[in-house]
Amino acid sequence: MNVLFVGAHPDDIETWAGGTAARYVERGDTVFFCVATNGNVGSSTIPKDEIAEIRKKEAQNGASVIGAELILLGFDDEFLIDSVETRHVFINAMRIADPDVVFCHWRNDYNPDHSISGFIVDECIHMAGVPNIKTTAPATKKKIPPVYYMDTPAGLNFEPEIYVDITSTFPAKVKMLQCHASQNAWMKDLFGYDMDSFLEIPARFRGLQAGVPMAEAFRPSYRWGRTFINHLLPDCLPARTVESG
Repeated sequence: MNVLFVGAHPDDIETWAGGTAARYVERGDTVFFCVATNGNVGSSTIPKDEIAEIRKKEAQNGASVIGAELILLGFDDEFLIDSVETRHVFINAMRIADPDVVFCHWRNDYNPDHSISGFIVDECIHMAGVPNIKTTAPATKKKIPPVYYMDTPAGLNFEPEIYVDITSTFPAKVKMLQCHASQNAWMKDLFGYDMDSFLEIPARFRGLQAGVPMAEAFRPSYRWGRTFINHLLPDCLPARTVESG
């Protein structure tokens, strides 16, 4: 399959779905990392143009860990806007990847770039197959792919429905995030903690829910025209329910 992950910033995909992306690669699927913004405000000390170039290289290095193909959209960090122009750029990226399954941010995430990128993906994925919408890449001929939302920081405002066991690929996830060295200092400046806080703690927390050592959590987008029965995640685990009595 072709698997498309869409993240708002250069380190988002690795943080919230890196282990799952590595699982896809292990089984022979082609994985695309599409990054919406250039990360040009992601530092308290480095000028915008310089940090953007640094983060571009970090994104390339992170994707290369598992051999993912990288698509950079180049919008300004923290100022992603839903517009006709933006939708055309996203649709073109979708057509380049020609995905069988798509992952994006939860539409009610804490960061506006996260929420807006997830909104655009969910709203526009069917447009990739509309020939009269013209972009550089031709319209895809595949059926509308299912869309899955990625987890949020600390799992806030996110109720998972599906989990992927990433116990075996967690080291690859860590290696991918280590490529984004510029963001460790930025996370400390912005939130008071380092990037490691986004890795092992959430992975073990979601793993505890799923009954495995480490997991990543997702939920499907329920829109007409997409399958809700045949989930295309690697060895996915359904959310567990607790029966009363």
